[in-house]
Amino acid sequence: MKIDALVNEIYEMVNPIAEELNYDIYHIEYVKENGEFYLRIYIEKDGGITLSDCEALSRRVSDLMDEKDPIKDPYFLEVSSPGLNRTLFAENHYKRFIGREVMVRFTKSIDGKKNVKGILKEVNDDSIVVEAENLMNIPKNKIKSANIEGEI
Repeated sequence: MKIDALVNEIYEMVNPIAEELNYDIYHIEYVKENGEFYLRIYIEKDGGITLSDCEALSRRVSDLMDEKDPIKDPYFLEVSSPGLNRTLFAENHYKRFIGREVMVRFTKSIDGKKNVKGILKEVNDDSIVVEAENLMNIPKNKIKSANIEGEI
């Protein structure tokens, strides 16, 4: 099964539990790091996420994953907050944080730069606009990662 399809399947399984516990799923990823697989679920709620929140969802998801068994390989389940310097993964993340300071790292240098730190001004279909020394139009396919800077 392809990773995107697996992540979508897991989202459909986990989201009702998250909603029942009054959490919003910010992002789900299934990755291999140093030879180990990780299923990471990032959650948020008004007032912030606590360790107890992560534990509550983790227990419920662990039981569900044991029952449904959508992942055949051994893996580690991690449930956490996306954090203050959260990564922007999806279109709605970028749009939600227009006007905030971001750090954008590029896959290849753009205008001699490997990254830019500035205010996220616009989100378009295929690019974002960041105001640093000047306005910089960054194609989405050149973004390695983008994170919020500072406090939320």
